[in-house]
Order: sequence, then C-alpha cells, then structure tokens
Amino acid sequence: QFFSFPTVSKVLCNVDELFDREEFSAAPDSGWPDCFNSGVFVFRPSLKTYNLLLRFAAEHGSFDGGDQGLLNSFFSNWATADIGKHLPFLYNLSSSAVYTYVPAFNHFGRDAKVVHFLGATKPWNYKYNPQTKRVIQDGTASGSFHQLSFLALWWNIYSASVLPLLEKLQKVEESESEECKHAFSGVEITLKKVSPVANSLQMPVLQEQTCEIYPTACSPDEFTFKANEVTHSVSDLTIHFKPEESSPEDERRKWEEGRIDYMGKDAFEHIKRKLDAFLH
Repeated sequence: QFFSFPTVSKVLCNVDELFDREEFSAAPDSGWPDCFNSGVFVFRPSLKTYNLLLRFAAEHGSFDGGDQGLLNSFFSNWATADIGKHLPFLYNLSSSAVYTYVPAFNHFGRDAKVVHFLGATKPWNYKYNPQTKRVIQDGTASGSFHQLSFLALWWNIYSASVLPLLEKLQKVEESESEECKHAFSGVEITLKKVSPVANSLQMPVLQEQTCEIYPTACSPDEFTFKANEVTHSVSDLTIHFKPEESSPEDERRKWEEGRIDYMGKDAFEHIKRKLDAFLH
C-alpha cells in the first residue's frame, strides 16, 4: 500500500497507520462530502488500474478539470460501498475552509493529523514576522483564526529548518566563480559568470595568448578570416550551455527541496514516458 499527500500540506504527526488501509481510502471533501478529497489517499500500485485510468480519462475526462474529478468518477462507489475506506477528516483537514460547526472544530481540531492548504492562496502568500512568530494579515491575504494558527506552524518550520539551508546554499553559490571555455576554429573564448544569482554572463573575451592555429583544420588565410568573423559577430553570439547530467541522488534531493522543473525535464509527458517504460 502507498499513500499520497497534497502538494501543500503539513503532516502534524506520524501517519504510518494509513498503510493498513485498503485502496481506495480517502477523506471526504469539505465542499461536497460525498466526494473524497484527492489531497490524501491510499492506493495500491497496479498496472491494470493505471491503464484503466488513462482510458477512462481519455473517454470521460474530469468533471472539475483535475485529478480529483477524475478519481471520484473512476472510484464512483467510494461514498457508499465500504465505510472502512472513508478516512477520518482529520487526515485531510482543510486550513482555509469556513467551518460552520465551530464547536466540532474546537473539540476535534486539536487532533488533526494532516493539514491541507488548498485553494489559490498558499502559506508563502502571507507575510510572517519572525520575531513574534505570527502571520501578518495585511489585506492581500486573509484567513480565519484557526487557519492563521496552521499557517504559523508552517512558517515556523520553514524559518527554522528550510530558510537556513537556502541561505547557506546562496552563500556557497556567491563564493563560487565559474568559467566556461569554448573554441571556435582554434580561437579560445572564455565566458565568466558575473552574478551567480542572476546567472548573467560577461561578453566573451578573445584570449590572444591561448589562441592556437591548427594547420590540419584550416589554412592561415582561412584562420584569419574566421578569427575576424568571430570578433565581428561576438556581440551576436548566443551561448547554449549543455547542463551537466545530475545523479539520481541529486535529482531526488531537488524534488525533496521543491526544486521541480515542471515545464522541462519534470513535465508530465516525461514522467508518463518513464512510468510507461518501467511498467512495461
């Protein structure tokens, strides 16, 4: 068994007991309790289910345009078939919902196991005072009293554990000086990084002392012409760097740190291609 967490959430305590649940176990959605919220759910990896889901998505789509609508349609008997697959709401407590049954929240809320920051406004959209350890409401993002307490928990962890690592990483990057060398017809060009933060580059500089002529590559006349060509077009050069291949450990660390290239190598089509290759 495996279980999935929402993109932005805070696990408040150990939840290993979820491994004892069957597929498809999930917590009810605060907006429509006969639907489960796909923020936290228990599933069993299955090639058959994967292919059926893809086929169902292609034929029926999703009634809300996302994964939650698709999964609720696919596992359509969740609300009535087996009450044992209904996770307590405390496993997926919405931080932004307005709870009309306030006494219940006051009574059960302290036992929440996973807090889900759903909606367009995320914890980092709020301002935080590290001295008072409180979230500041400035009108751009508002929240209820209970939501502010959950936001403060998120920010406390970020400030204490994540921010120092980011600051340390930034200092390391600022202390490093990188140079890239390229050869064009025997003329060596060195590009130096000016600002590690902006990742900007100085103009390529021709280094006369490192220029070498390769007779087998071109004649002296051809070399003179090509060197002048490089000099005249240096302002129009577009340098494309081939990124170094990361090790599996580096890739895993980037995902754990939230540095995911959703528009590039980590795009859905690439992930799907990897899954298809692995499952087949």
